[in-house]
Amino acid sequence: MTPVIEKDQLMRDDLQQSLTRSHINPATLTPFQRILLTTDGTVTDILEAYLFEQIQVVKLSQELIPSSVDIPLLELKTGTEIIDRQILLQGKISRKNYIYAESIIVPERLDENFRYELFKTKTPIGKIWLEQKVETFKDIVDSAKEPANDLSVHFNIDPSDNMLSRTYRVFSKGQAVMMITEKFPESYFLKEF
Repeated sequence: MTPVIEKDQLMRDDLQQSLTRSHINPATLTPFQRILLTTDGTVTDILEAYLFEQIQVVKLSQELIPSSVDIPLLELKTGTEIIDRQILLQGKISRKNYIYAESIIVPERLDENFRYELFKTKTPIGKIWLEQKVETFKDIVDSAKEPANDLSVHFNIDPSDNMLSRTYRVFSKGQAVMMITEKFPESYFLKEF
């Protein structure tokens, strides 16, 4: 006999709570939007499988700077050296931007090869993890729905259109090594599969 699953049991409690705090009703999202907001997999690979197109990184900015504030989620004090990075995940053929991501990365917690790939190539972070066989654990700490504002220019949408996002920490060797926020227009990925 197949057990009956309540609707509120379909997602892990922490993921459900993150969406609820942000006033995002998972029932109003398409399956693929829910996947993007709740997966602990590599988003680049998931996008490539869904879109059947290779994804490339377009670096908007990346700089090595001292943190201007404490960052408790990464256990960092003001002045700790971080990499502040903003990128777009873009279709290699279509040149369409699918996701905007901003990352705070703690370089002293990464090995030298990883840092080199991050600075000198356009390889997505998830692909670097896979290529270098870096063991990671991802902890989703927040979800949000907010106006696109300045990000609208990258997606050809109105500044008042909503973006959906998730923020997660990445742990490796027991340490928080980065925090990433990924955002995409609410109007994207509406087609059911």
